[in-house]
Amino acid sequence: MVFVCVDDFEKKAHSVLEKSALDYYRSGAGEQYTLNLNREVFRRIRIRPRFLRDVSNIDTRCKVLGIDLKWPLGIAPSAMQKLAHPEGEGGNARAAGNAGSIYILSTLSTMSIEEVAAAAPDTNKWFQLYVYRDRSLTEQMVHRAEKANFKAIVLTIDAPIFGQRRSDIRNKFSLPPHLHLANFEGIKADGVRTDEEAISGINAYVSSQFDPTLTWKDVAWLVNLTRLPVIVKGVLTREDAVLAREFGCAGIIVSNHGARQIDTVPASIEALPEVVKAVGNDLIVMLDGGVTQGNDIFKALALGAKMVFVGRAALWGLACNGQKGVEDLLSVLKKDLEITLALAGCQKLSDIKGDMVAYESTYAKL
Repeated sequence: MVFVCVDDFEKKAHSVLEKSALDYYRSGAGEQYTLNLNREVFRRIRIRPRFLRDVSNIDTRCKVLGIDLKWPLGIAPSAMQKLAHPEGEGGNARAAGNAGSIYILSTLSTMSIEEVAAAAPDTNKWFQLYVYRDRSLTEQMVHRAEKANFKAIVLTIDAPIFGQRRSDIRNKFSLPPHLHLANFEGIKADGVRTDEEAISGINAYVSSQFDPTLTWKDVAWLVNLTRLPVIVKGVLTREDAVLAREFGCAGIIVSNHGARQIDTVPASIEALPEVVKAVGNDLIVMLDGGVTQGNDIFKALALGAKMVFVGRAALWGLACNGQKGVEDLLSVLKKDLEITLALAGCQKLSDIKGDMVAYESTYAKL
């Protein structure tokens, strides 16, 4: 099979993944309206290309929080990646490094912080974090990430509890016995269960670990706890963007958690402009959700994002052929971005301007 787009990797992954794992990765919350919206809204945005420009030398390099990257796409945190392939998070992280990207490791990973650091020492890595009921557990995670040379902490703020994912309920989803949540192995903390039952049942795990009492004061606590920049992931409104700035965050990832938390919230790309308008001059604003093509990356950058992340797409690549599958997928996306830049009249990322995109309603009025 020749893989020429993300959809090709997705179709192949659907044919090789075990059903409960596939449903876990691909499902969204509720009726999955926002899950579909994440991709559909990108199609409703038109590119306004400029022609007769020199595009003989396309340059996709960028810098994010002081990190030099080959292009403005990274891999978002996704849980339990060994469900997709035995190489798991290590293979995904190595692929990101070889592509000149950033890899964000999920707290709910099947390889530990230390294992991923050893497997991909040259990759620029960020660590996705939840703040737990027992703050000492959170402190341990943060200090382990610092020691392992991770470059930032990505705090997920949109998951005080897990959303209702109907496929997981029907499948009674749980980790198979040969896998475990590696970051919690051997940890003993107040109120935290680390026995087999806790790490095999995802709902039981979440209910015992997640803290629905979290507020922005806890974000301030985290900012003061770590020497690493704190990025908040899950912002969808200008109001929360402003609070992220007020409480000392270094960046924002506009995200609806892959549409897995609450259905009918905006697509990430819909929410992006108001966040950029509110804080884009003060904080770095990034995006995940629905990115499957080079022109999606272009549109997000035109609307003010400095970088985008892909989650499910990387899982599809991993399922197809481990690290090599992810590398192939990233190569397809990077080439697609380069083609989009050239055909839109942009030689480098700074050539992308806001007036190079317009919503379809602009043309519907004509």
